[in-house]
Amino acid sequence: MERRELCKQVRRLVVKVGSGVLSGGTACLQVEAIQGLAKQMASAMAQGVQTILVSSGAVMAGLERLERMERPRTIPLKQAAAAVGQSVLMATYEEAFRPFGIKVAQILLTQEDLRDRARYLNARHTLFTLLDLGVLPIVNENDTVAVEEIKFGDNDILSALVASLVDADLLVMLTDQEGLYTADPRSDPGARLIPVLSSPFPPDTFWAGPARTAVGIGGMASKVEAARVATGAHIPALVANGLTADILLRLLAGESLGTLFLPQAARMGSRKRWLAFATRPKGEIRVDAGAKRALMEQGRSLLPSGVQGTVKAFAAGDVVSILGAEGEEFARGLVNYSAEEVERIKGRKSSEIERILGYKHSDEVIHRDNLVIVEGRS
Repeated sequence: MERRELCKQVRRLVVKVGSGVLSGGTACLQVEAIQGLAKQMASAMAQGVQTILVSSGAVMAGLERLERMERPRTIPLKQAAAAVGQSVLMATYEEAFRPFGIKVAQILLTQEDLRDRARYLNARHTLFTLLDLGVLPIVNENDTVAVEEIKFGDNDILSALVASLVDADLLVMLTDQEGLYTADPRSDPGARLIPVLSSPFPPDTFWAGPARTAVGIGGMASKVEAARVATGAHIPALVANGLTADILLRLLAGESLGTLFLPQAARMGSRKRWLAFATRPKGEIRVDAGAKRALMEQGRSLLPSGVQGTVKAFAAGDVVSILGAEGEEFARGLVNYSAEEVERIKGRKSSEIERILGYKHSDEVIHRDNLVIVEGRS
């Protein structure tokens, strides 16, 4: 499908804007940059495109308000800056969208909100309700409570997970670079912008360096990883320069700007996208070659006969990784038995489960409806 045709079909859009765009290349939040973004998003929404904004900038705004220009080196200081800056950021957005009659809503997330199935569905329902009401959800990581174990790492990954969460038609990541290059454009005069990249993305075909600004933390590498998550959920992703005039509207019109990441795999259902991208497995199950073939090629459930062993403790209902002979993860799913129970029934037939355990929850260790293949996903 051509870019112009793809963009014409967008009815639900996730836009991620980085600190480098919101600051206009400075160290402070620029109201004019937010007003320009609001004007473009309002125009898209007026054309019937449901839009969600994933915005960085809270820490930057907080540092400015606290009159501290250096990026915090400790988590408590970063959390304090985010707590001060989040209200500043939201107030700025609210004022910017007011002339267009658009109400905004703040959504703060941590990884735990997406790993837990009930909280994941609650976030999904809340976002859909806001969209139905014509409200613009503005999503950010909840930096005031996030610690290393529950951090997304940066808002690029968060935006890809949000795009998957709401079944978006397109993810646009606006940064301070033109897109993905074959080499570092700052030092290599032969570096070429890559207009389109299809999944899977061969790592030797592009250059992805660290963040270019003091206020950003993602860099192009995190945008490529976010694109892998998005395209793995069959959502195309665009990375483009948010400092370019009317960039969002030009992208939606199909103009060839930035880098378009195209998906290859068929679209997953919501539950399997959650399993593949939003969860962190509690443990691991090792299987033999026959079980791996049955899962990957025949779409079968995981039976105890194919299990070789477990790694780490887990309970029934937990998400676990499924590993092949070399210890590589190729699938994950919701397990019907605890690690202790799986160890007792591994290598045995399903008909023997009740005799061995004294009860039987299911014939399958993991049912195929609760299992997703992750090997080779973009």
